[in-house]
Amino acid sequence: MSSQSRPLSAAAFEKARGLIPGGVNSPARAFGAVGGNPIFVARASGPYLYDLDGNRYLDFIQSWGPMILGHAHPAVVEAAISAVRDGSSYGAPCERETELAELVTAAIPSVEMVRFVSSGTEAAMSAIRLARGYTGRDLVIKFAGCYHGHVDSLLVAAGSSALTLGVPNSPGVPVGCTRDTLVLQYNDVAGLAEVFAAKGDQIAGVILEPVVGNMGLIEPTAEFRKELRRLTRHHGALLIYDEVMTGFRLAFGGAQALYRDTPDITVLGKIIGGGYPVGAYGGRADVMKKILPAGPVFQAGTLSGNPVAMAAGVATLTELKRNPPYARLEQMGADLVNGLKQAATAAGVPHQVNRVGSMWTFFFTGQPVTDFASAMTSDKARFAKFFWAMMDRGFYLPCSQFEAAFLCTAMTDEHMNQTVAAAREAMKEVV
Repeated sequence: MSSQSRPLSAAAFEKARGLIPGGVNSPARAFGAVGGNPIFVARASGPYLYDLDGNRYLDFIQSWGPMILGHAHPAVVEAAISAVRDGSSYGAPCERETELAELVTAAIPSVEMVRFVSSGTEAAMSAIRLARGYTGRDLVIKFAGCYHGHVDSLLVAAGSSALTLGVPNSPGVPVGCTRDTLVLQYNDVAGLAEVFAAKGDQIAGVILEPVVGNMGLIEPTAEFRKELRRLTRHHGALLIYDEVMTGFRLAFGGAQALYRDTPDITVLGKIIGGGYPVGAYGGRADVMKKILPAGPVFQAGTLSGNPVAMAAGVATLTELKRNPPYARLEQMGADLVNGLKQAATAAGVPHQVNRVGSMWTFFFTGQPVTDFASAMTSDKARFAKFFWAMMDRGFYLPCSQFEAAFLCTAMTDEHMNQTVAAAREAMKEVV
């Protein structure tokens, strides 16, 4: 397999497997979906990753989304260095937290107050607790294929019907933890209406990715978004947008700014920390004031509001506000996707390419991909061949058919042209 041509990465992976479960600290990094050994990164700069063997890759993962300015952006690096010189953690308030909070609340009108935490998982978990604490209800709706971190109550598989309660899909998650989670199909308006008709007065909230990145890129329909907002308001449930991926990526105010939506709670991460570990959840002031110490809903964290992450986040959002990149990323994304479609068509390869702004996924299937079930029709073996064919040409794509790829501002039109040219050659290897 292609990975064997990277001996230093292979040796590093073998050593790591003796010390770290599976050799990685997050499962997707192990290349389980594509086979072979993962590359081990030595450094990153701008749009590129460099592995231990000296290979350079145009990076379409971008640390799974946060590096919208590219790796090691000078303004972010300088902000982090300056912050760490003042001490890396205080366990006490600092002004950088307020500075980042001001940027977030100014950019996202639905977020009147915000609480910073250390990861997207922590933020989603806290948002669910807040929704239950605010409404006094227990049931939460999520959608098959949407990922909100490894929270026990959200690690559930889709049921066989709209009203089936979630069942755990990971060992170690008791049935009791998922008993109050309902799992529906994304973009299924009828299923959503059915659940609210039956259980509307018991539902605390609905959580979803407003643009999905965790079953590949999938966009919501306008009808689906409209019904989500109407039904939650009508029944007194809270609408939670998980914008860990989409926040400040699809627009400065996230997917909700792009679509002009108004959720009650927003979950954030990735870009707001400039590449450092961070998460946040925010929303209406009356909801957020239920959080301790302002209210009774408990949530705490030693490293929450970490000064280095706050400084990197401030630098990133300031740069995005000063020089909005979204129109250029939109054009580059459109050009790239059009080129990929032409390459696949010329090779006779069944495909769908979904894209919103600087997020995209190439699906190896001939049918439209609108939810988890249609995403699963993709040819995973063909994707694995394409992945390695692109890797061997110096292009680092997500190592799973069911993950979104990302552009960054350090990429250029020439990078898009190079990617399309490589894809034309790679397609010949997957026919």
